[in-house]
Amino acid sequence: MARVRLSVAERRDELLTAAVEQIEARGVAAVRISDVAAALGVSNALVLYHFSSKEQLVAAAFAHAAEADLAQLRRVLGRRSTAVRRLRAAVRWYAPTGQAKGWRLWIEGWAVSLRDPELRRVAASLDREWKAALAGVIEEGAAAGEFRCEDPAGAAWRLTAFLDGLAVQTTAYAGSLSRAAMLRWADAALARELHLPDTDPAPEHPEPAPEDPEPAPEAGLPAGTPPTGSGGRAHETVATGRGRETDGAPPTGPGLATHEAAPATGPGQGTGDGPGQISS
Repeated sequence: MARVRLSVAERRDELLTAAVEQIEARGVAAVRISDVAAALGVSNALVLYHFSSKEQLVAAAFAHAAEADLAQLRRVLGRRSTAVRRLRAAVRWYAPTGQAKGWRLWIEGWAVSLRDPELRRVAASLDREWKAALAGVIEEGAAAGEFRCEDPAGAAWRLTAFLDGLAVQTTAYAGSLSRAAMLRWADAALARELHLPDTDPAPEHPEPAPEDPEPAPEAGLPAGTPPTGSGGRAHETVATGRGRETDGAPPTGPGLATHEAAPATGPGQGTGDGPGQISS
Protein backbone atom coordinates (compact mmCIF):
# COMPACT_ATOMS: atom_id res chain seq x y z
CA MET A 1 0.00 0.00 0.00
CA ALA A 2 1.35 3.42 -0.96
CA ARG A 3 2.30 5.68 1.93
CA VAL A 4 0.09 8.76 2.34
CA ARG A 5 1.93 11.89 1.32
CA LEU A 6 2.07 14.48 4.10
CA SER A 7 2.31 18.24 3.93
CA VAL A 8 5.46 19.93 5.21
CA ALA A 9 3.74 20.90 8.48
CA GLU A 10 2.36 17.39 9.00
CA ARG A 11 5.73 15.80 8.24
CA ARG A 12 7.54 18.10 10.69
CA ASP A 13 5.00 17.32 13.38
CA GLU A 14 5.47 13.59 12.79
CA LEU A 15 9.26 13.91 12.93
CA LEU A 16 9.21 16.04 16.08
CA THR A 17 6.85 13.66 17.89
CA ALA A 18 9.11 10.73 17.01
CA ALA A 19 12.19 12.72 18.10
CA VAL A 20 10.65 13.43 21.51
CA GLU A 21 9.90 9.73 21.98
CA GLN A 22 13.44 8.76 21.00
CA ILE A 23 14.99 11.38 23.29
CA GLU A 24 12.88 10.10 26.17
CA ALA A 25 13.95 6.52 25.47
CA ARG A 26 17.66 7.10 24.72
CA GLY A 27 18.59 10.50 26.13
CA VAL A 28 19.69 13.61 24.25
CA ALA A 29 23.35 12.60 24.00
CA ALA A 30 22.68 9.11 22.62
CA VAL A 31 19.83 9.81 20.21
CA ARG A 32 20.73 9.83 16.50
CA ILE A 33 19.09 11.01 13.30
CA SER A 34 18.90 7.38 12.24
CA ASP A 35 16.90 6.49 15.38
CA VAL A 36 14.19 8.98 14.45
CA ALA A 37 14.20 7.85 10.82
CA ALA A 38 13.98 4.17 11.77
CA ALA A 39 11.09 4.82 14.18
CA LEU A 40 9.04 6.22 11.27
CA GLY A 41 10.38 3.97 8.53
CA VAL A 42 11.80 6.87 6.53
CA SER A 43 15.27 7.74 5.28
CA ASN A 44 17.90 9.77 7.13
CA ALA A 45 17.84 12.15 4.16
CA LEU A 46 14.19 12.96 4.79
CA VAL A 47 14.89 13.88 8.42
CA LEU A 48 17.89 15.98 7.38
CA TYR A 49 15.85 17.80 4.75
CA HIS A 50 13.61 19.19 7.49
CA PHE A 51 16.31 19.53 10.18
CA SER A 52 19.83 20.13 8.91
CA SER A 53 21.56 18.68 11.99
CA LYS A 54 20.92 16.64 15.10
CA GLU A 55 21.30 19.80 17.20
CA GLN A 56 18.56 21.55 15.24
CA LEU A 57 16.28 18.51 15.53
CA VAL A 58 16.80 18.23 19.30
CA ALA A 59 16.14 21.93 19.87
CA ALA A 60 12.97 21.80 17.77
CA ALA A 61 11.77 18.63 19.53
CA PHE A 62 12.38 20.21 22.93
CA ALA A 63 10.35 23.28 21.92
CA HIS A 64 7.61 21.09 20.42
CA ALA A 65 7.18 19.16 23.67
CA ALA A 66 7.52 22.11 26.04
CA GLU A 67 5.09 24.31 24.12
CA ALA A 68 2.35 21.72 24.64
CA ASP A 69 2.83 22.03 28.40
CA LEU A 70 3.00 25.80 28.13
CA ALA A 71 -0.36 25.76 26.35
CA GLN A 72 -1.80 23.66 29.18
CA LEU A 73 -0.41 26.08 31.77
CA ARG A 74 -2.16 28.93 29.97
CA ARG A 75 -5.42 26.98 29.99
CA VAL A 76 -5.11 26.41 33.75
CA LEU A 77 -4.31 30.07 34.39
CA GLY A 78 -7.08 31.23 32.04
CA ARG A 79 -9.93 29.54 33.90
CA ARG A 80 -12.79 31.63 35.23
CA SER A 81 -11.86 31.59 38.90
CA THR A 82 -9.98 33.62 41.47
CA ALA A 83 -6.30 34.25 40.91
CA VAL A 84 -5.47 32.29 44.08
CA ARG A 85 -7.33 29.20 42.86
CA ARG A 86 -5.75 29.40 39.42
CA LEU A 87 -2.25 29.85 40.83
CA ARG A 88 -2.66 26.97 43.27
CA ALA A 89 -3.88 24.71 40.46
CA ALA A 90 -0.97 25.79 38.25
CA VAL A 91 1.65 25.25 40.96
CA ARG A 92 0.27 21.80 41.80
CA TRP A 93 0.22 20.87 38.11
CA TYR A 94 3.73 22.25 37.55
CA ALA A 95 5.13 20.45 40.59
CA PRO A 96 7.15 17.26 39.96
CA THR A 97 4.32 15.08 41.28
CA GLY A 98 2.17 16.19 38.37
CA GLN A 99 2.60 15.71 34.64
CA ALA A 100 3.90 19.11 33.59
CA LYS A 101 6.90 19.65 31.37
CA GLY A 102 8.10 16.04 31.03
CA TRP A 103 10.67 16.48 33.76
CA ARG A 104 13.16 13.98 32.40
CA LEU A 105 13.15 15.74 29.04
CA TRP A 106 13.61 19.17 30.66
CA ILE A 107 16.45 17.99 32.88
CA GLU A 108 18.19 16.39 29.90
CA GLY A 109 17.68 19.60 27.94
CA TRP A 110 19.11 21.80 30.69
CA ALA A 111 22.22 19.63 30.91
CA VAL A 112 22.85 19.58 27.16
CA SER A 113 22.14 23.30 26.77
CA LEU A 114 25.28 24.06 28.78
CA ARG A 115 27.22 23.19 25.62
CA ASP A 116 24.57 23.67 22.93
CA PRO A 117 23.83 27.35 22.18
CA GLU A 118 20.74 26.60 20.06
CA LEU A 119 19.10 24.47 22.73
CA ARG A 120 20.06 27.02 25.39
CA ARG A 121 18.34 29.77 23.39
CA VAL A 122 15.15 27.70 23.00
CA ALA A 123 15.09 26.63 26.66
CA ALA A 124 15.65 30.18 27.91
CA SER A 125 12.87 31.55 25.72
CA LEU A 126 10.38 28.93 26.92
CA ASP A 127 11.41 29.47 30.54
CA ARG A 128 10.71 33.21 30.22
CA GLU A 129 7.25 32.42 28.90
CA TRP A 130 6.48 30.19 31.90
CA LYS A 131 7.56 32.90 34.32
CA ALA A 132 5.65 35.61 32.46
CA ALA A 133 2.43 33.57 32.50
CA LEU A 134 2.64 33.06 36.27
CA ALA A 135 3.66 36.67 36.93
CA GLY A 136 0.68 37.96 34.95
CA VAL A 137 -1.84 36.15 37.15
CA ILE A 138 0.03 37.12 40.33
CA GLU A 139 -0.13 40.76 39.26
CA GLU A 140 -3.84 40.40 38.44
CA GLY A 141 -4.64 38.92 41.86
CA ALA A 142 -2.63 41.56 43.71
CA ALA A 143 -4.40 44.35 41.81
CA ALA A 144 -7.78 42.81 42.70
CA GLY A 145 -6.86 42.76 46.39
CA GLU A 146 -6.89 38.96 46.72
CA PHE A 147 -3.42 38.94 48.25
CA ARG A 148 -0.33 41.11 48.66
CA CYS A 149 2.68 40.77 46.38
CA GLU A 150 4.98 43.70 45.69
CA ASP A 151 7.08 41.89 43.08
CA PRO A 152 5.05 39.53 40.84
CA ALA A 153 7.96 38.87 38.48
CA GLY A 154 10.29 38.02 41.36
CA ALA A 155 7.63 35.78 42.93
CA ALA A 156 7.25 33.87 39.65
CA TRP A 157 11.04 33.42 39.45
CA ARG A 158 11.28 32.13 43.02
CA LEU A 159 8.34 29.75 42.61
CA THR A 160 9.63 28.20 39.38
CA ALA A 161 13.18 27.99 40.74
CA PHE A 162 11.92 26.16 43.82
CA LEU A 163 9.78 23.73 41.80
CA ASP A 164 12.50 23.15 39.20
CA GLY A 165 15.00 22.29 41.95
CA LEU A 166 12.50 19.99 43.63
CA ALA A 167 11.91 18.27 40.28
CA VAL A 168 15.62 17.64 39.77
CA GLN A 169 15.93 16.09 43.24
CA THR A 170 12.84 13.89 43.03
CA THR A 171 13.52 12.78 39.46
CA ALA A 172 17.15 11.92 40.17
CA TYR A 173 16.33 10.27 43.51
CA ALA A 174 12.95 8.68 42.94
CA GLY A 175 11.02 7.85 46.10
CA SER A 176 13.01 10.24 48.28
CA LEU A 177 9.96 12.34 49.14
CA SER A 178 6.28 11.46 49.32
CA ARG A 179 3.70 13.01 47.01
CA ALA A 180 1.83 14.50 49.98
CA ALA A 181 4.97 16.24 51.27
CA MET A 182 5.80 17.66 47.85
CA LEU A 183 2.32 19.10 47.43
CA ARG A 184 2.45 20.66 50.90
CA TRP A 185 5.78 22.25 50.06
CA ALA A 186 4.45 23.60 46.76
CA ASP A 187 1.37 25.06 48.48
CA ALA A 188 3.51 26.55 51.24
CA ALA A 189 5.86 28.18 48.72
CA LEU A 190 2.90 29.82 46.99
CA ALA A 191 1.43 30.96 50.32
CA ARG A 192 4.73 32.61 51.30
CA GLU A 193 4.96 34.53 48.05
CA LEU A 194 1.34 35.75 48.25
CA HIS A 195 1.36 36.32 52.04
CA LEU A 196 -1.48 33.84 52.48
CA PRO A 197 -2.14 31.92 55.70
CA ASP A 198 -0.42 28.55 55.65
CA THR A 199 -3.27 26.27 56.68
CA ASP A 200 -1.33 23.02 56.28
CA PRO A 201 2.32 23.61 57.14
CA ALA A 202 4.90 21.09 56.02
CA PRO A 203 6.44 18.93 58.75
CA GLU A 204 9.89 19.85 59.95
CA HIS A 205 11.34 16.68 58.43
CA PRO A 206 9.96 15.31 55.16
CA GLU A 207 8.62 11.80 55.32
CA PRO A 208 10.07 9.42 52.71
CA ALA A 209 7.83 7.94 50.08
CA PRO A 210 6.24 4.76 51.47
CA GLU A 211 7.63 1.49 50.21
CA ASP A 212 5.30 -1.21 48.96
CA PRO A 213 5.22 -4.01 51.54
CA GLU A 214 6.21 -7.47 50.37
CA PRO A 215 3.04 -9.58 50.07
CA ALA A 216 2.68 -12.46 52.49
CA PRO A 217 3.22 -15.88 50.88
CA GLU A 218 0.20 -18.03 50.23
CA ALA A 219 -0.37 -21.05 52.42
CA GLY A 220 1.93 -23.89 51.53
CA LEU A 221 4.36 -21.70 49.55
CA PRO A 222 7.87 -20.73 50.69
CA ALA A 223 8.61 -17.10 51.59
CA GLY A 224 9.40 -14.94 48.54
CA THR A 225 7.10 -16.88 46.18
CA PRO A 226 4.84 -14.41 44.30
CA PRO A 227 1.10 -14.87 44.93
CA THR A 228 -0.89 -16.33 42.07
CA GLY A 229 -4.37 -15.60 40.82
CA SER A 230 -7.12 -18.08 40.08
CA GLY A 231 -5.49 -18.96 36.80
CA GLY A 232 -2.14 -19.72 38.45
CA ARG A 233 -0.27 -16.78 36.85
CA ALA A 234 1.99 -14.66 39.03
CA HIS A 235 0.75 -11.09 39.43
CA GLU A 236 2.64 -8.75 37.12
CA THR A 237 3.65 -5.14 37.61
CA VAL A 238 2.49 -3.03 34.68
CA ALA A 239 4.97 -0.36 33.63
CA THR A 240 3.62 3.09 32.91
CA GLY A 241 6.50 4.04 30.64
CA ARG A 242 9.71 6.09 30.85
CA GLY A 243 9.14 7.72 34.23
CA ARG A 244 5.68 9.04 33.45
CA GLU A 245 3.43 10.07 36.31
CA THR A 246 -0.07 8.62 36.33
CA ASP A 247 -1.66 10.01 39.48
CA GLY A 248 -4.16 12.71 38.82
CA ALA A 249 -2.53 15.55 36.89
CA PRO A 250 -4.10 17.11 33.76
CA PRO A 251 -3.63 14.98 30.65
CA THR A 252 -0.50 16.39 29.11
CA GLY A 253 1.95 14.10 30.84
CA PRO A 254 5.68 14.37 31.51
CA GLY A 255 5.97 11.78 28.94
CA LEU A 256 4.30 14.50 26.86
CA ALA A 257 1.72 12.20 25.49
CA THR A 258 -0.08 15.17 23.99
CA HIS A 259 1.89 17.36 21.63
CA GLU A 260 0.68 20.40 19.79
CA ALA A 261 2.05 20.86 16.33
CA ALA A 262 4.80 23.44 16.03
CA PRO A 263 4.48 25.84 13.10
CA ALA A 264 6.41 24.78 10.04
CA THR A 265 9.52 26.91 9.73
CA GLY A 266 11.77 24.74 7.61
CA PRO A 267 12.46 24.85 3.91
CA GLY A 268 9.83 24.00 1.36
CA GLN A 269 6.80 25.54 3.05
CA GLY A 270 3.53 24.39 1.56
CA THR A 271 2.82 20.79 0.60
CA GLY A 272 5.08 17.89 -0.19
CA ASP A 273 8.43 16.99 1.26
CA GLY A 274 10.52 19.49 -0.62
CA PRO A 275 12.80 19.59 -3.64
CA GLY A 276 13.06 16.35 -5.51
CA GLN A 277 9.90 15.21 -3.70
CA ILE A 278 11.72 13.02 -1.21
CA SER A 279 9.41 10.15 -0.48
CA SER A 280 9.14 8.10 2.66
